[in-house]
Amino acid sequence: MAHKPSSPIVVENPWERLNAFTDARIGLGRAGVSLPTSKLLAFQLAHAQAQDAVHCPLDVETLSNELTQALNLTEAPLRLHSHAQDRAMYLQRPDYGRRLNDETREQLQQAATSQQRYDLAVVVVDGLSALAVQQNSAPFLSTLYQMLSSDAADWQLAPLTIVEQGRVAIGDEIGGLLNADAVLVMIGERPGLSSPDSLGLYMTWAPEPGLKDDRRNCISNVRPAGLQIEEAARRFFLLLKEARQLKLSGVKLKDRSEDNVLEGESASGSTRNFLVAD
Repeated sequence: MAHKPSSPIVVENPWERLNAFTDARIGLGRAGVSLPTSKLLAFQLAHAQAQDAVHCPLDVETLSNELTQALNLTEAPLRLHSHAQDRAMYLQRPDYGRRLNDETREQLQQAATSQQRYDLAVVVVDGLSALAVQQNSAPFLSTLYQMLSSDAADWQLAPLTIVEQGRVAIGDEIGGLLNADAVLVMIGERPGLSSPDSLGLYMTWAPEPGLKDDRRNCISNVRPAGLQIEEAARRFFLLLKEARQLKLSGVKLKDRSEDNVLEGESASGSTRNFLVAD
């Protein structure tokens, strides 16, 4: 009598083939009424990585050295700190992460005593994922600085700053103190279960304390498995140029970086700007 083969323990899901195109957890299969052990362990690992991204501190010394070398800076980035003294306070009091503490505010004011105007202030902030900042800041800024230096326009850059325990809005205060027309805040985004290393880019024209989020433009998910460094730098550079021309940012400045041209002609022949909402 022929032996009947036993049924497989794990029942595969035909949707699993889509995992080649996304990090989303789909088509995981099942073992009885439960997830397969390998999928459960992978989920627990991702959860632990997301927690580590939130709580692990930024290695400011290493990052400062990397940025100084990658960007050929004559002076090391200014090291600043928010009003949140530690990570626990940062997580419990988001408002503390939006303003500089008194000591570093005075330090920044001394650095800006010349009253020189700058076109752009770049602020690197740990945010909710120091991992994202540690891994992606130097490659992104190297690409962006090359674009700025090769552009026909003359771009005056403010001293580079690194902020610990900061949130997006802290860039408004820093940009205002540095007399910058625009500020770029590079910050570690809240980690997901498949993206503990996601970097966010926030640009604000005419930064000053107290601005609302509708004054900012955001480019998110900058990381090797997400939006590639080169493409993120290209999109930001186009936004920055239009912000400089129109002297605005936020909801009135639309990201049309995927369009073939930034400006076009309407049916009547008049030129209109695709980056500005009608």
